[in-house]
Amino acid sequence: MHTVCVLALPDTIAFDLATPIEVLGQVRLPGGQAGYRVLVCGSEPMVHAGPLRLAVDHGLDALADADTVVVPGRYDPAAPVPTAVLDALRAAAAAGARIASICVGTFTLAAAGLLDGRRATTHWAAAEQLRAAFPTVEVDPEVLYVDTGQFVTSAGATAGVDMCLHLVRRDYGAAVAADASRQAVAPLHRDGGQAQFIVRAGVRAAEIGLGAVLEWLESHAHEKLTLADVAAHARLSVRTLNRRFHEETGRTPMQWVTAVRIRRAQELLESTDLGVDRIAHLVGFASPAQFRAQFKRLSGVAPQAYRTTFRAQPRSPAGVPA
Repeated sequence: MHTVCVLALPDTIAFDLATPIEVLGQVRLPGGQAGYRVLVCGSEPMVHAGPLRLAVDHGLDALADADTVVVPGRYDPAAPVPTAVLDALRAAAAAGARIASICVGTFTLAAAGLLDGRRATTHWAAAEQLRAAFPTVEVDPEVLYVDTGQFVTSAGATAGVDMCLHLVRRDYGAAVAADASRQAVAPLHRDGGQAQFIVRAGVRAAEIGLGAVLEWLESHAHEKLTLADVAAHARLSVRTLNRRFHEETGRTPMQWVTAVRIRRAQELLESTDLGVDRIAHLVGFASPAQFRAQFKRLSGVAPQAYRTTFRAQPRSPAGVPA
């Protein structure tokens, strides 16, 4: 029996905690026996989980016998992790246990030093915070999960389901994983990763010194802009504009323009029935082919696949600019 310890920390996210309990706990092998023995472990007998208080049946000593340890996220990922928890995670890893995290649970693994020099992911909105706090971790915010062998990290919320199904496939093969996906009413594999959920060019203009330029780009990105056009509006040389953009946003001006255009295209794909070629023109791309290539690069999926995922029902093209 493969033993899984789900770590319940103070202020744990209840959804993250429940995901491995339900997905892995429902796995059945061809003979009908359970695939996993799932235990909830913690440093305290009672933990807060948002509006809930949860009783924890097992202490940290249970991690010593775990084949897999799953660490859910916490509402404040920067909160200090109890020393006893970090020690227990390190000991479990040293003993050969597989260590996995859901959402910002990656911060806990990083705090234990388990991700130093390794590729990992977390919720896209916390990726920059993770990079800043743990610069030795190679953060990839665009995927649903990262499996480096002993350590597996996943993105936010339902990406934990994707990761758990991946673990089942690793442990018991595709057939058992497919049955687990049917039990979870979730696809065994989702295309596109986390990239399609990221809000592009999402920094608020008021937060950085280029605010006026970014506000202008929001309303002019659909035009045939060149780097010289942006520099002229900013009353800066091209060289100075490039330097300021890189310092304050981490991107070039034209990368920012592309991100604004893609975000606008996502809005139109979600809210209108306009064709993909028409949307490409409206948001400012020179050709539909260029639009499709940039959309796939930034979102991880084709425009039509994005529309299928995020539009609940057909809508009219009302309110679209001429």
